[in-house]
Amino acid sequence: MEDYLVIGLMSGTSLDGLDIALCSFHYQDNEWSFEILDTETRKYTDYWLKKLTSIHEAKAEELSELHFEYGHFLGEQVNSFIKKAAQKPDFIASHGHTIFHRPEKKHTLQIGDGNAIAAVTGLPVVFDFRSKDVALGGQGAPLAPIGDRLLFPGYDSCINLGGIANISFESNHQRIAFDICPVNQVLNSLSNEMGKAFDNKGEMASQGNIDFDLLIALNEFNYYKSKPPKSLGKEWVDENIFPLLDLFSIPIKDKLRTFTEHIAAQITNTIDKRHGKVLITGGGAYNDFLIERITANTSCQIEIPNNELIEFKEAMVFAFLGVLRIRNEINCLSSVTGASCDSCSGTLAT
Repeated sequence: MEDYLVIGLMSGTSLDGLDIALCSFHYQDNEWSFEILDTETRKYTDYWLKKLTSIHEAKAEELSELHFEYGHFLGEQVNSFIKKAAQKPDFIASHGHTIFHRPEKKHTLQIGDGNAIAAVTGLPVVFDFRSKDVALGGQGAPLAPIGDRLLFPGYDSCINLGGIANISFESNHQRIAFDICPVNQVLNSLSNEMGKAFDNKGEMASQGNIDFDLLIALNEFNYYKSKPPKSLGKEWVDENIFPLLDLFSIPIKDKLRTFTEHIAAQITNTIDKRHGKVLITGGGAYNDFLIERITANTSCQIEIPNNELIEFKEAMVFAFLGVLRIRNEINCLSSVTGASCDSCSGTLAT
């Protein structure tokens, strides 16, 4: 019997904020269980939104400076969270914030230096979870599938609807996972044009009309026809989705409606009969209209869990990846990423 108390940190491409989750993990009789003990999402200030949105255009020195500055920021947020929670974890596992993800060019970068986090908090930190897999020829993503396999064995597949939707499932005794399509990264951007941070429950999309020419064009991207392993990044969305949306002079609500239908189509194309019971988490699980469109187009059993798991599953899973790293056990699956071998990924700062 072994127990771990860990803080997981996650910052996604949709820039909703920094997710912090204090989690306990229990290992007994070759089975893992978990409990999410305390959570918080810290919204980014205008300063950090501007920095994280524009840093990919920065020079190397500025990028290096932000890597350390953001690490100190993460450490300060953790200290504040620990003071409120009144529980000190064994260590911290931090995903960081993705600035570049170009596995085809053999590089990926999540800023938020773990050494800076460790210096501020005085706690060990596991960070940089993606680089080793990319160095081994993998996509460096998705990383959640090992958590899906070990922590959610009762589901045929697990889908996270974040900035980008991803899925994982078992097939022929292997875990298969990949990014399906963009979700909140696009929906939030379109909502911003309407003066809203996001489309609450999908209400604006539900009031729009489908532009079938746009829908056909969206569904025709080669990415959707390619086989896994595969992953999507902000760069792909910026280079492909937004230019296409800009070509159509239609109301924003129609773009929201059409893109919602596109998401639903890509997801339902992916969850065939093999995926009978489907767990959906991530911010997109609150988009009632999107869930309605997914449910209407599949015979799968769609399950939406409690709010805590919807919002903090990713942060919890990264905490678990940190546990596996501390134990020197596999936490990154080559069947998922396409790497030359499974690996125990993550850098440890003490």
